[in-house]
Amino acid sequence: MIPIILSGGSGTRLWPLSRSQQPKQFLPLVSEKTMLQETWQRLVGVQALSAPIAVCNEDHRFMVAEQLREIDVKPRAIILEPVGRNTAPAVALAALAVPPDEVMLVLPSDHVILQASVFQESVKKAEQLAQQGHLVTFGIVPTHPETGYGYIRRGNAAENSAYPVSAFVEKPDLATAQIYLDSGEYFWNSGMFAFKAGVFLQELAKFNPQMLAVCQEAFNAAQRDVDFVRISRDIFKTCPSDSIDYAVMEKTDLAMVIPLNAGWNDVGSWSALWDVTDKDAEGNAIRGDVLTVDTHNSFIHSSNKLVATLGVHDLVIVETDDAVMVAPKDRVQDVKLLVDKLKQQQRPEVDTHRKVYRPWGFFDEIDVGERHKTKRIVVKPGASLSVQMHHHRAEHWVVVKGTALVCRGEEQVLISENQSTFIPLGVVHRLENPGVIPLEMIEVQSGSYLGEDDIVRFADQYGRQIKTLVS
Repeated sequence: MIPIILSGGSGTRLWPLSRSQQPKQFLPLVSEKTMLQETWQRLVGVQALSAPIAVCNEDHRFMVAEQLREIDVKPRAIILEPVGRNTAPAVALAALAVPPDEVMLVLPSDHVILQASVFQESVKKAEQLAQQGHLVTFGIVPTHPETGYGYIRRGNAAENSAYPVSAFVEKPDLATAQIYLDSGEYFWNSGMFAFKAGVFLQELAKFNPQMLAVCQEAFNAAQRDVDFVRISRDIFKTCPSDSIDYAVMEKTDLAMVIPLNAGWNDVGSWSALWDVTDKDAEGNAIRGDVLTVDTHNSFIHSSNKLVATLGVHDLVIVETDDAVMVAPKDRVQDVKLLVDKLKQQQRPEVDTHRKVYRPWGFFDEIDVGERHKTKRIVVKPGASLSVQMHHHRAEHWVVVKGTALVCRGEEQVLISENQSTFIPLGVVHRLENPGVIPLEMIEVQSGSYLGEDDIVRFADQYGRQIKTLVS
């Protein structure tokens, strides 16, 4: 069985922690591991499990690769979607990458499942049904009349603790959700599936042949780069956008649903995260440096600074290095309104944190002025930045820890701790860490324009866009 980890979501309702360049699946929200890492690790113990295939946004490829590496997982492939087209095309691309008789276990990478052993038992049942040619989904046993989820209605004849799917239904109003709950015939739609790759493609060909044709053409034209499968943008952008539910599951007569009661939560809001987080005696879920007095039933997250509260209740307070968000717990479904306003104002806080991860390490913007910017840069052992130059800025580098190999024009020098160098405007340069410990340095930029887009790359080991170096 091959796990297919879908990692294309944006997680806007968990702003300011979740940003478009680092959405919630890459964050350690409920444990020390990220949600992506938890998705794999809750499967450990399932027999005959193959290395996973990850499907992700092209911009997130290095985070996916690095986070899997951190937990010693070598993926079968990382399929890069150049544009988002919802879950059906993403699953189709993965299905095209595996033998048709292999069972795929399709898992979103941003869910919480508290009882991993219960989930694993359901996975084993799903594999057996998938081997028989069924398209299996996992229906979450509802605990309350939830209006934020779609529902699955089961049929009557049970087989191996599973039921034929009678219908997929849209998100209901509260009264309808209560009827669903009382009937015992409805489950929350989890978005998790198991089926043979060939059976899924056969049903997709039956119900949406255009989607399959575009996915097949885009996959055949893909470029392979180490673990990455780069899907053709020009072809894939013509693909119809649709969920796997609408494209296949609602139409097929092969659908089965397995009831799952394992502490599932899709962490779709701050209040949902409060639900699954351990709480103190006053009902507060606290992460980071937080001091509370007469505070009750609140979610308080501090990334950097001390957050102190007095005499408040039912609030969500989230502090990051560049933003603070405060909202009543019953309004957190509307956080997207804040994100929309940030987009209208073209604020960078909607896309990136102050700390920005790159394939070679990360940088943290410490200070920004009108004509200067200061960064803390950390380069992983053996890694290097691209060969590049800037039209509008010069750079001063001071090594704090480790050793830097600096290529500056025709010159190549080693810079060790407490030493510095200067990169004049317009000079082609490269920074490399030749050592076995992380390289830490301070960079001071000065110039008329300090945007990240003032980088002309001439060579890059990570496959980013380059320009031809003119002699």
